[in-house]
Formats: sequence, structure tokens, C-alpha cells
Amino acid sequence: MSLTSFYPVVCTRLIAETRDFYTGLFGFETTFESDWYVSLRRPEPPHYELALLDHTHETIPEGYRSPVQGLILNFEVADVDAEYDRLVRRAGLEPRLSLRSEDFGQRHFIVADPNGVLVDVITPTAPTAAFADQYTSPLSGDGRP
Repeated sequence: MSLTSFYPVVCTRLIAETRDFYTGLFGFETTFESDWYVSLRRPEPPHYELALLDHTHETIPEGYRSPVQGLILNFEVADVDAEYDRLVRRAGLEPRLSLRSEDFGQRHFIVADPNGVLVDVITPTAPTAAFADQYTSPLSGDGRP
């Protein structure tokens, strides 16, 4: 298979609210919009994409027309502490997991979008020795995966 694109589609009943969340707080721009589907894209390369789809739309097979559940979107950033300040302290998002460092190699916090989709904001860090051997690709010179 030769992929030309890959992006998650969030099935939601809150199209406008979810669009506003990702455009207002995470830098996405709307590239297509209807009352049942919105396509979002980050303007700077690499052009990450995210789509929003009305969970009752006929393009979803019968039996699968329900709002999203159990989804976590990971956003890797250069400075997770600055993003915590921006999103939690200044924008007022409620942290579902407070800012913390993990032995397995990341510093992160988690917030939720209007649908309850968890957004895990992460800066990779050097893992402890107990986790370093579990990485299947070599670590960078600073010990980060």
C-alpha cells in the first residue's frame, strides 16, 4: 500500500464546537465545511489533518453511527510546559491529567475536547534506564526516542 494521506475522523454531534476547539486552540484551519462534515488542516508543514463528521450521517454504516468514545489524540510539541501555560492556565481548559514527567520518556498533560476526546500534549524526554531498552529504534544523542 502506498499511502497519500492519513487522518483521524471524529464522529460527533458537536461539529461547530469541535471545529472551534481545534481551530481556536490547536492551530488548525478549516479546508472544507458543511453542516455534517468539516475538514481541518494545520497550515505549516507537515500538514497534519483532522476531520469531523456528524455521527448520524448516512456515509457511516448502520450500527456504527454513534459519537466518538475512547479516543486519545497525541500532539507532540517542542515545549509542553509552555503549552500547559497557554491551554490550561490562560485558556482555562481543565486538565484531565496534570502536567507530569513519565519514566517511559515523555513530559505531558491531557485535556479533553467538547466530545470527551482526550488530547495528550507531549514533549518526548529521555526514558529512565528501565524503559530505554524497550525502544525498538535507537535513541537520539540526548537519550530521546
